[in-house]
Amino acid sequence: MKQYLIGLGLIFTCCAPVLAQSDVYLCVDANGKKEYKNTGITKGCKLVDLPHVNTISTPASTKKATSNSASKPVATPSNFPKVDDSTQKARDSDRKQILTDELKVEEQKLVAIKKEYNGGEVERRADERQPSKYVERVNNLKNDLARTEKNIEALKREISNLK
Repeated sequence: MKQYLIGLGLIFTCCAPVLAQSDVYLCVDANGKKEYKNTGITKGCKLVDLPHVNTISTPASTKKATSNSASKPVATPSNFPKVDDSTQKARDSDRKQILTDELKVEEQKLVAIKKEYNGGEVERRADERQPSKYVERVNNLKNDLARTEKNIEALKREISNLK
């Protein structure tokens, strides 16, 4: 496993952009353990012939565009598809209706979970003779309650963000 990790480290080192390149030696000790080193001064080391890594820098025009993009708003291309106002309003209305429906479902789910959770005093069922099953169901209900409350908050926030 260690040899595999060393090999991976060597691969990642070789594939990364190289600022200064040096020789790599594969050293094998008396027990057959392999190590990669940057010096071959110990016995059993052989120089590894590695391919040269080429790097290509980004064009200067791209660098300028990315540095200026934070300060200037990006204009929409002229050939970008546009939607008329009535279509957009219909889409927004549909979206609001979908979110409202989801909110109603989550609120109904919350009522059911709260009823079953009963403020932490969950009624024990007949199939829960083992305390661990009961505790697991109580924890699941508690997690479901918290998740449903977060979903309701997120849906309300999303609805309030609509135009």
